[in-house]
Amino acid sequence: MEHTGTELRRGWTTGSCATAAAKAAWLMLLGHEPPASVTITLPGGQRPTFTLCRTGLDHGHPFAEVVKDAGDDPDITHGAIIRATVRRLPAGSGVQFRAGPGVGMVTRPGLPIPPGEPAINPTPRAMIRTALTEANNGTLPDAEVTLSIEDGARLAERTLNSRLGITGGLSVLGTTGIVVPFSCAAWIDSIHRGIDVARAEGLTHIAGSTGNVSEKSVQKFYDLPDTALIEMGDFVGGMLKYLRRHPVPRLTIAGGIAKMTKLGQGKLDLHSKRGQADMAALAQLAATGGAPAPVTDAIATCPTVAEAFLLTTAAHIPLGTLIAQSALRTVEETLAPAPCAVDVMVFDRSGQCVGQAGPSLPQT
Repeated sequence: MEHTGTELRRGWTTGSCATAAAKAAWLMLLGHEPPASVTITLPGGQRPTFTLCRTGLDHGHPFAEVVKDAGDDPDITHGAIIRATVRRLPAGSGVQFRAGPGVGMVTRPGLPIPPGEPAINPTPRAMIRTALTEANNGTLPDAEVTLSIEDGARLAERTLNSRLGITGGLSVLGTTGIVVPFSCAAWIDSIHRGIDVARAEGLTHIAGSTGNVSEKSVQKFYDLPDTALIEMGDFVGGMLKYLRRHPVPRLTIAGGIAKMTKLGQGKLDLHSKRGQADMAALAQLAATGGAPAPVTDAIATCPTVAEAFLLTTAAHIPLGTLIAQSALRTVEETLAPAPCAVDVMVFDRSGQCVGQAGPSLPQT
């Protein structure tokens, strides 16, 4: 995709790259010369053209490879080589999918693909069927499509796949075929899939955390299994809006002092680039807890929430609890009318709980 002025460059999903590779490989199986490029149809009707980086035979079966271009998005699979290998199946077999090296297998229920299937999501599967039909003169062929991602097993270690029950590699993802820079669609999708897995396992209590320290701390506090842990990061809004439609009986929100402060001030995207904490509002919050004027004046001019927290700690003001209470209000307003009991826990950098609001469960 081309730049348009200063606009960030969009890219292609792994599903789009796999689709282009599969179409090229099928054309080769039909006896065509290995193509230099192929054009595919995206779910929205767009018709992009992909350049093939390599073609050949794998144990007699044609394959084609595409280098993934994620545009200006910080996608861990940018530059990864996506391979599709195809072979003809007996009449009536339809299109069957296999996981090659670097593509994971689904092992838990709750995902869009059932356990025992390769982690190739429904939209990429549909795109590949369409592409094979185009290459096969308008008729859906009987074909086996094996997808591989070079170095995919190592890259998968940097994702949430293992927690979701996807083992051995990456997922082949994409709903539109296009990667929008900094949309963080893959992360938000993993949040949704984590909730789906927890619900499928019948879990009644899940915890969304902003980072590693708060996640480990809330897991220990409530003795939660790994599948109950949702690494929401900065995307608390993405998690809460999904839970509003797919509720669970019990939810704990766990995070650091600064991010929970922003949540309490109504922000649902907690990334620093999307806004800082309002220190004047934090000073007013401290005043409701009995902070005297000299302390609130100092908080209003503090450069960081952490520094403000130190001031209130010295003055014996329960700022952590006040932050948790304000965050709880935001969470409950966002979740309504979902029937979900919620509590909020605020942790410092050492993992110590410095504030909690809402009903708590007994430690076990």
